[in-house]
Amino acid sequence: MASCWKALTRRKRLDTLSLEESKLARVLNTVDLTALGVGSTLGVGVYVLAGDVSKNLAGPAVVLSFLFAAVASLFAALCYAEFGARVPKTGSAYVYSYVCVGEFVAFIIGWNLILEYAIGKTAPVHPTEIRISISPSSAVELNTTSALANYATEAGSASVAKGLSLYLDSLLNNTMKEAFRTIAPMNISFMSSYFDFFSFSASMSLTANPQNWKISKQDIPPGVNGGKGGFLPFGFVGALKGAATCFYGFVGFDCIATTGEEVKNPQKAIPVSIITSLVIIFFSYFGISTVLTMMWPYYKQDEDAPIPFVFKEVGWPIAQWIVAVGGIFGLCASLFGAMFPLPRIIYAMATDGLLFKFLGLVHPTFQTPLVGTLIAGTFTGLMSALFELEQLVNMMSIGTLIAYTIVAACVLLLRYKAELDEEGYSLLLTQIGDIADSSDNSEGELEEKTGSV
Repeated sequence: MASCWKALTRRKRLDTLSLEESKLARVLNTVDLTALGVGSTLGVGVYVLAGDVSKNLAGPAVVLSFLFAAVASLFAALCYAEFGARVPKTGSAYVYSYVCVGEFVAFIIGWNLILEYAIGKTAPVHPTEIRISISPSSAVELNTTSALANYATEAGSASVAKGLSLYLDSLLNNTMKEAFRTIAPMNISFMSSYFDFFSFSASMSLTANPQNWKISKQDIPPGVNGGKGGFLPFGFVGALKGAATCFYGFVGFDCIATTGEEVKNPQKAIPVSIITSLVIIFFSYFGISTVLTMMWPYYKQDEDAPIPFVFKEVGWPIAQWIVAVGGIFGLCASLFGAMFPLPRIIYAMATDGLLFKFLGLVHPTFQTPLVGTLIAGTFTGLMSALFELEQLVNMMSIGTLIAYTIVAACVLLLRYKAELDEEGYSLLLTQIGDIADSSDNSEGELEEKTGSV
């Protein structure tokens, strides 16, 4: 029994040399990681969340909902940033729990991450989301026209989804630098990929009306659920309820933590890019929700496609198609960011012996996880065909909560569990943070720190 317990709780041993070793190509930098975090997190959610939350939960106080959600996400981001600097290995929460807690917990978290990232990859590929992104208004019209038209739209969307998935899978099997050069100009080059942000800036100066934040209860039509009016029509509780929904809009930055073995200087690049991407994401959501609720009353917002709806109502019909193009780019960015971490989790677990060894096979030329990428693409394709989008999102939320919880717990263990010192883990992890990139240290200093560990 004792030997079984010891096997379940044995921890992964790391030293300075093993932290520097990698079968993957170290080609990514801080800009690449920040672009990956922004693209995978914003995705298509930026086009939907503000309208839904403002109409049903928070009103104009949706800006506070995004603020509260950003603060909650910041705490999780700081935990990931700390571990990303101290344990710069591929695996994210899996390898963090392996180092701090033990093999059994790491095995559970690893499979949880596989499920989470598989769902995160499946949701953007799902035909329903493809159809909404391509044409929000025409999708509604087709649904009310005929079953045949609806079927044709679904079939066409599924074909587009499969094409995008196969194309991005092929990019992930290429060198990472080439993949980022290919995808970044179109999808994840920060704000430039979201064309509608520029349209919003122009529209705000012409059509934004601050009085829409001061609507009285008498101005709300009978039979409309508009609360009591004002900035907090549903009260402060409504803003908190909205924050719970808005939190989903910040899920995705943790994919940066899976790049530890592909970054030139992971101790610096990973924490900086995590925090930077979260700040960019917050200001994006904050700006969208501010302009959206100022341009059009909160109780008249469209839940499914608020941005093109508002542009249409204020007399900017051409902007609907600009938003549609931005939606497709956002979809590709979200899909690329969701596809990126899953093969690396599989690779990390296979390297540690918790999955079949052949799953950790690395491409000899491109130095990317070859088998993991192929398996991930096949698995997510099956999930997309078997499950509805709502079911996938619910399962993904559970997986994300578990991952965030275990990383926060590992930070506590890292600081307060005295037993770690007995095997040298705590001493190792505190000194890893002081060991910057080897190019910044002389060989003698590096050997001295390695010897002390």
